[in-house]
Amino acid sequence: MRHTEHHRNERSGWLRAAVLGANDGLISTSALMMGVAAAGATSQNVLLAGFSGLAAGALSMAAGEYVSVSSQADTMRADTARERQELQTKPSAELAELAGIYEARGLRRELALEVAAALTAHDALEAHLRDELGIVESTRVQPVQAALSSAASFCLGAFPPLLIGGLWPRAAYLIPVSTLALLAVLGGLAAGIGGAPPWRGAFRVTVWGAIAMLATHWLGRAFDVSGLG
Repeated sequence: MRHTEHHRNERSGWLRAAVLGANDGLISTSALMMGVAAAGATSQNVLLAGFSGLAAGALSMAAGEYVSVSSQADTMRADTARERQELQTKPSAELAELAGIYEARGLRRELALEVAAALTAHDALEAHLRDELGIVESTRVQPVQAALSSAASFCLGAFPPLLIGGLWPRAAYLIPVSTLALLAVLGGLAAGIGGAPPWRGAFRVTVWGAIAMLATHWLGRAFDVSGLG
């Protein structure tokens, strides 16, 4: 029978990237707009700062994710090439190494050797990548996909404060209120999908979001430009 169970850790990679991007877009854009507004800038400048933050943040997220995931992919390719070479040059040592892994996990020596031999005959490289290095199909990375996903999720998170700033430029209080509410929803959703209590995820991301917005608000007030011509 084929294994059809699905576990939460199978979606932890894309979930982490999506939530990180959306939270970053929401918090950084809201905080930036609040800081500029607190400095006494016009509503047009506040909105311009928000759009500039969206563009810079999305591109930064995409570039950072691409570089990070590309480095991880390079490491996986190098490890795969090394294992392939070792299987060709010293197959007996690799078989003994694989058997040792199974023995360390609790199998008897004879059974460990039997399992290692069977898996080596089926697909030696796959067995070593999975059991020696922990590389399986679900952990293989795609840099371009990761970069685009991070940029898209950042833009999605940045959209609400920009929309509020554009529709109701004088209702500045709506930005932090809506941001904290959305952060609570995002944090609770991410925690719930990952199997953790939703309130815990909602609480921690909301607290950090509030700290970021308060910090930029007070920083903006320290550089008041309302009296400048």
